[in-house]
Amino acid sequence: MPLAGRCHGGAGPPSLLKTAMHHPTRRRFLGSLAALAAAGPLRAVAAPAGGDPGRTDARKTMTSSQPVPARQPVLFVGHGSPMNAIEENQWSRGFRAMAGLLPKPRAVLAVSAHWFLPGLHLTGEPRPETIHDFGGFPRELYQAQYPAPGDPELAQRVVRLLGERRASVRTDWGLDHGTWSVLIHLLPAADVPVVQLSLDARLSPAEHLALARALAPLRDEGVLIMGSGNVTHNLRHAFSAMHTGDLATPAWASTFDAEVARAAEQRDGAWLQKALGTDEGRRAHPSPDHFLPILYAVGAADASERVRFPITGFDLASLSMRAILYG
Repeated sequence: MPLAGRCHGGAGPPSLLKTAMHHPTRRRFLGSLAALAAAGPLRAVAAPAGGDPGRTDARKTMTSSQPVPARQPVLFVGHGSPMNAIEENQWSRGFRAMAGLLPKPRAVLAVSAHWFLPGLHLTGEPRPETIHDFGGFPRELYQAQYPAPGDPELAQRVVRLLGERRASVRTDWGLDHGTWSVLIHLLPAADVPVVQLSLDARLSPAEHLALARALAPLRDEGVLIMGSGNVTHNLRHAFSAMHTGDLATPAWASTFDAEVARAAEQRDGAWLQKALGTDEGRRAHPSPDHFLPILYAVGAADASERVRFPITGFDLASLSMRAILYG
């Protein structure tokens, strides 16, 4: 969903999951973002470096002395609206149900649609900031915090896997809503370290798939690889549908969603590499940022693994909320 600059909320987590899916507050604030969708692709902006050096957290985190968990699955999640972090709706319930399918990881490596920029970077903060990378939403959403620790050692491990000449660690980002709005349901205790990997806007889909394959060894080290985007993400159409009340899913969205599901089942990397160039792909993704995280799930999966779709369906007519789980 849209990125509209940086905003900072108050301290402390709110009472979560209060509002209903069709609450008028959501419709009013989502409607205010329609103009942003018409402005074209939105890019991540750098967060201020630093943060609160005095912030502490009493939560216990997993240490190197603890046993490494079993091999982790790999996951793609359709994160949808930031409001899913605090609303009680079918998507937030789906995220919580999906948590039961996942063994607890040692750490999470998240690839979010909302850190899309020219460069390949890892978050290296010991205590990453909860980034409220959106505008025009209710105050309680800006008050939401996800105080998971970071993992600088994991960040350096990923740099080594991807190549020190092209990947680097930065401390001016944090956890954007593509990551925390999902993890607040999947791992609500916020006691598992989280590192984000940026989407390098300069790379082709084939190159993103190659990076995903290079990350696959992390799964045997107890790391959950999680891509976060949406299988279809045409905000102009979604907002138009909301305003007109026509919530029928258009053929281009249902067709592209079905083709991605087929390609995920068949590990059809060749089709995925060219998917954005199809007629349906151009309609589904005016910008590639919400599609590319899918490639990190497919690329890190083994050919023999079971694939499941724990969440399916469309929000606002054309936003596919499909989740893809391997293993």
